[in-house]
Amino acid sequence: MNIKLATVRADGQQIWGAVAPGGFIALSHQFPHWSTLTDVLRAGAMDQVLRAAESRPISHPDGTFAWDIPLPDPGKILCVGVNFPDRNAEYKDGQEAPPNMSLFVRFAASFVGHGEPLVRPPESMQLDYEGEIAVVIGTGGRRIAPQVALDHVAALTLCNEGTIRDWVRHAKFNVTQGKNWDRSGAMGPWLVPLRHADQIEDVALETRVNGEIRQQDRTGRMLFPVARQIAYISTFCRLDPGDIIITGTPTGAGARFDPPLWLRPGDVVEVSSPGIGVLRNGVIDE
Repeated sequence: MNIKLATVRADGQQIWGAVAPGGFIALSHQFPHWSTLTDVLRAGAMDQVLRAAESRPISHPDGTFAWDIPLPDPGKILCVGVNFPDRNAEYKDGQEAPPNMSLFVRFAASFVGHGEPLVRPPESMQLDYEGEIAVVIGTGGRRIAPQVALDHVAALTLCNEGTIRDWVRHAKFNVTQGKNWDRSGAMGPWLVPLRHADQIEDVALETRVNGEIRQQDRTGRMLFPVARQIAYISTFCRLDPGDIIITGTPTGAGARFDPPLWLRPGDVVEVSSPGIGVLRNGVIDE
């Protein structure tokens, strides 16, 4: 089954269902006991929902709905920082890659869906992009072994982990302030079920701004592969269905240019990965 799941807004309502060529198949009314796709994951019912989509026609043609983030009510959103070799070198601090990964959290309100604009706040002109792949946990666990970690992943999606760059420097040790401005990042367009390890272990990831390639790398070059991320995170906290891990961005964010290339109103950012899709967002001022 190559069906993708998504959350959209149509006729003033938020609904979830499946993506099909030419439109969207609403399924939430068929399963009213699951309000969101997060509920579906927590019930272990993703395959049931995918089977239901196979026999249903399009309910909403393209152009009659808007995309929301796939999980509007996720559990924990944990982000992995400095996870590609060239990203470590960007810091120019003379230090080798650390033995353990850097982590921070984001809130769901800091993301918009595919096709919705990123919002640059009046407090800063330094809105930056970071293209990433996100993994969605489908089976919970604690102290998950790396060799079985991918069995705990339900699906993949894309993320533009948009950052207000000067606000990550407001304190000595944390980046939370710069990473959680409302509607500063994006996630979506949909969830692609993870069926095989090769869907994530070594796949291409690319970010374009106004058609120009800015970031380009492969997940096989990650300092901390996804299986290790799951094992490490689940050591100190339980991972639950509906949790999201945003797995790291390659070199090439706007801050690393001289002069920096911040996002401006009218820009279009596209994050893409084969087998997952394209996440496209414009930029506006608040």
